[in-house]
Amino acid sequence: MSNSLVNISFLTMILASFVYAVNNFTRRESLGKVFGYTGTMSLLLGLVLMTVAILLRWQEAQRPPFSNMYESLMLFSWSIILIYLVLEYVYKIRVVGALAAILAVTALAAASFFNDAIEPLVPALQSNWLTYHVITCFIGYAAFAISAGVSAVYVVLKLKGERSPVKGGTGKEAELKKVLQSFNYESIRFGFLFLGIGIITGAVWANEAWGTYWSWDPKETWSLITWIIYAIIIHFKYVSGRFGIKDLNMFTAVGSIVGFLAVIFTYFGVNFILSGLHSYA
Repeated sequence: MSNSLVNISFLTMILASFVYAVNNFTRRESLGKVFGYTGTMSLLLGLVLMTVAILLRWQEAQRPPFSNMYESLMLFSWSIILIYLVLEYVYKIRVVGALAAILAVTALAAASFFNDAIEPLVPALQSNWLTYHVITCFIGYAAFAISAGVSAVYVVLKLKGERSPVKGGTGKEAELKKVLQSFNYESIRFGFLFLGIGIITGAVWANEAWGTYWSWDPKETWSLITWIIYAIIIHFKYVSGRFGIKDLNMFTAVGSIVGFLAVIFTYFGVNFILSGLHSYA
């Protein structure tokens, strides 16, 4: 049942990515509103279906469904949709909706390559800290994914200038860039906070499981590297003038994209390339 709901959710996200994209390039405002609203409702439906699927899997497994790559990718997709919809509601823009939907679809598509069988937890994961640690980390990852999507849109607008394809023409472009800047920075701050909480809960859990808060395990190390990258981005918002950075917004956008590459390596690269205490994840 849960897998069927995930498949339906996958289709709603594909629909959302399409109608969001059409909304971005539709010149007729009334038609754009219809496509935009359809995209939002499609994503919201996908979020509801994914939530039910996760809860059903939780009930069936009698444990938090966050213990392997298949389950974590489901959580990643769910988190991306949730955070994007919250930010869309706050900032009232849908220009990055297609990218958010594509990211969520990509996560679910990647999940299909992994074993979806429900298996018992390995002893190291049999702790209440599993829920706190994994959920906070993945909310952080999802916020950084949204930030990378916003950054990509901002960079395209910046480089194309007057040739930007975004509807509304150059008259609305400055306003859109300003909103994207705020959208991006809030995503980074949100992700920075939750990844930080995830690192702290992971350290507490590690001390309970292995008797040490920090062991420089590859995933611990790369999580810290990722967190530091975003700490630098946030820090430079306040001290950029001292370092001669002329375009702080472009610096933030490029930094966000680099940071998300670090997230991807932390998530996938460490699991499949480097061995360590987190290899089971």
